[in-house]
Amino acid sequence: MMKISPVRLLFYFLFTIPFWLWLAWFLTPKRKLVAAIVDKTVLTPDAPKHSSLTWMLRHNRFTKTRTRLYDLNDYFGFFPEDNQLYKVKGLERFTNDQLEQLSRDCDLAYYTDTYGVYKQEWFPTDSGAGRAGMIYGGMSEQDIFFLKSMKKNKKLILLEFNAINSPTSTTIRGRFEREFGMRWTGWIGRYFSSLDSTNPEIPRWLISDHKRRHGHWNYRRSGIAFVKDTKEVVVLENETHLDEEVPHLVPTQQGRDQFGLPGRARYAYWFDVLLFDPRINQAIAHYEIGANARGKSLLTRHGLSTRFPAVLMHKAPDYQFYYFAGDYSDNPVKLQSAYFKWIERVVPLFMHSATLADRNEFFWKVYQPMMARILDEYYQGVVAGTVPKD
Repeated sequence: MMKISPVRLLFYFLFTIPFWLWLAWFLTPKRKLVAAIVDKTVLTPDAPKHSSLTWMLRHNRFTKTRTRLYDLNDYFGFFPEDNQLYKVKGLERFTNDQLEQLSRDCDLAYYTDTYGVYKQEWFPTDSGAGRAGMIYGGMSEQDIFFLKSMKKNKKLILLEFNAINSPTSTTIRGRFEREFGMRWTGWIGRYFSSLDSTNPEIPRWLISDHKRRHGHWNYRRSGIAFVKDTKEVVVLENETHLDEEVPHLVPTQQGRDQFGLPGRARYAYWFDVLLFDPRINQAIAHYEIGANARGKSLLTRHGLSTRFPAVLMHKAPDYQFYYFAGDYSDNPVKLQSAYFKWIERVVPLFMHSATLADRNEFFWKVYQPMMARILDEYYQGVVAGTVPKD
């Protein structure tokens, strides 16, 4: 009788691990959870602004119907096609009665981005550094009606940057802010691995706005740029204004205990600066900017702080609401990896961020555990009957 050596057995086991992880995922029961995903900023078929959310839904076996898993086309918003063609299939085409019915049919609403699509982005021949010429974007009257209906029906509501910022009108934004007990200050920001004007990641309008006010853009190192809706720009350059070049997300004790968040995590993408009503919402995580004395002075002169909310939550019997003050669902995670159970335990063991701007770490350490807890707890509430489900 042929014997197989322990070394060979170990090799076979390790070689077949992906298959067993996939099989475990495949055998996990599906769970119907109807999500209305709104994304008005989809320039490519891979839909990066909501790809991480789709990953979460597929990985956790949540389904749109009784059997069908979510895919990247399951959203309301802007749909790109070939040869610069596109379709707009947003909530704006629905009547109030249809939106009310949608709010009864859905378990949750998630607004990943309403910034929209602009002519100079969609048509390569349209050049320019500005943001004029919007094809589609901004939160609409129909969006507000739908969100209010979701709230009235005690459903789960999630939004993130950019849901209410530019180009949403001040009237629509004000209605949302009053409805959900928070306010945008007008400021947004982002870390850039290089502030050199040749960096293609830096929007041309940001540089133009800074030059218009200050007459120059003399930055070379990494840093954080803040820009206000009044076109005011504040730049914190590493070493000159910053002791820590990347913003950090720091959760409260509740954020760590309830949502599995780490004690501190780098966040290197777009964020917005918010205020909130503590009688309605609570902050379960904050951003911290590692500014030195010179950087703090610069921020103070513009009414900014080194600490501001990152995740807002209202979790009560009347409704559940979360606002992520950043592009949390925009991460470079591969959708194919969603088909392996427990991969969220495996990947962090081998993860190494090549640069500070790498967003993979944020996905695995912050977005994935937080969204898994939110979705699982809400689903259990729906099944248990503690959350309405029509």
